[in-house]
Amino acid sequence: MGQVRTGPLLVDCEDVAWFRDQADGARGAAAALGRRTGLGERRTAELGLAVAELVTNLAKHSVDGSLLLRAVRTADTAGVEVVVVDNGPGMPDVPAARLDGVSSVGTLGIGLGAIGRLADVFDVHSRPGHGTVQLARFWPRPVPRDLSGREPAVGGLTRPISGERVCGDAWATRVDPHRPEGDTGETGGRARTETAPDATPSATSWAALTGLASPARATGLSRSPVRPRESPRTVPVRAAVAGPGQGVMVMLCDGLGHGPMAALAGQAAVQAFRTSDSRLPEQAMQDIHRALRGTRGAAVAVARIEPDNGRLLFCGIGNITAALVTATTRSNLLSHPGIVGHQTHVPRTYEHPLPAHGALVMHSDGLTERWTPADLSGLLTHRATVLATGLMRQAGTRRDDASVVVAKELW
Repeated sequence: MGQVRTGPLLVDCEDVAWFRDQADGARGAAAALGRRTGLGERRTAELGLAVAELVTNLAKHSVDGSLLLRAVRTADTAGVEVVVVDNGPGMPDVPAARLDGVSSVGTLGIGLGAIGRLADVFDVHSRPGHGTVQLARFWPRPVPRDLSGREPAVGGLTRPISGERVCGDAWATRVDPHRPEGDTGETGGRARTETAPDATPSATSWAALTGLASPARATGLSRSPVRPRESPRTVPVRAAVAGPGQGVMVMLCDGLGHGPMAALAGQAAVQAFRTSDSRLPEQAMQDIHRALRGTRGAAVAVARIEPDNGRLLFCGIGNITAALVTATTRSNLLSHPGIVGHQTHVPRTYEHPLPAHGALVMHSDGLTERWTPADLSGLLTHRATVLATGLMRQAGTRRDDASVVVAKELW
């Protein structure tokens, strides 16, 4: 059964495909993804049955509904998640709707009940007049002991702009393990010296590579005029040091523009973040900056959550919105102007206290930042991916690639 691991559960996610009004395509893709991730024949068949129920419900009840298929992986196990979101009438009573035999359109009404029995995790959030978010997760059988009853502490999703099959937004997370006092985690035990990224564009700039204007000008997007947003409680840390205990690192990247070239920047950022041994957000930002040279560049945010110390360390460059939210409050985190991989100021880390019963939310400019805690009504009690999906439904603009990542229940 394998060793039972302690600490937060983190998973890598690969958003495979979004489906709208493509029931047959969704069922076929689910079967292919189940086989690819090694679910096994029976479990793959159960996944296909659940997807069939979900797409049928979309056709009957939803307005502007979509279904996302994605692969989820730990170090040892791969599974499949299905995320469904719509702007339909919503469900006035979700627990009642999950009972067998309940239907609002005269059918047998066994869909939600069947999905709940088939899936290892099934989470539903619905608000009358706003729509519904559903999450179903399938692990292989038998479920590994280190996954049974555990929920990923960080969840998110990406959505490409209409007409594109790949997304320039990307996110990743990793654990920085507890280290003995005095161990900086750097090569040779020495602290890393802070160096500023290039103050001028790299020699191999976007214009030099393509002969075209920069993606920011070509698409009407501008990273540099972004004005820093700072909560009154944010504290700059001029010589940040990782605190004792375990830290959870979270990164969100918005590759400049959209399409395959933006996706390459996002992939490079994820690879640099995952392979970096940096313990601090500003150091991870420097690693990502170096990895993105020669790409379009990106807006990037990196956070370090320290549950034992009750604090969050944050470094952001470009138009990434980040906030610590509760049911009634929202504290924005400071991001500076710049383009990671091209031209930035020296990255700076800022410290923020972790609010009780709160969550960290980060998203790209594919969502408007004009949302409030009231827009997350009821979502904070659900899983991180459900919260992220609900916010994307509420604030997504559809004029750009979009991404949301959420960390919750870590403190």
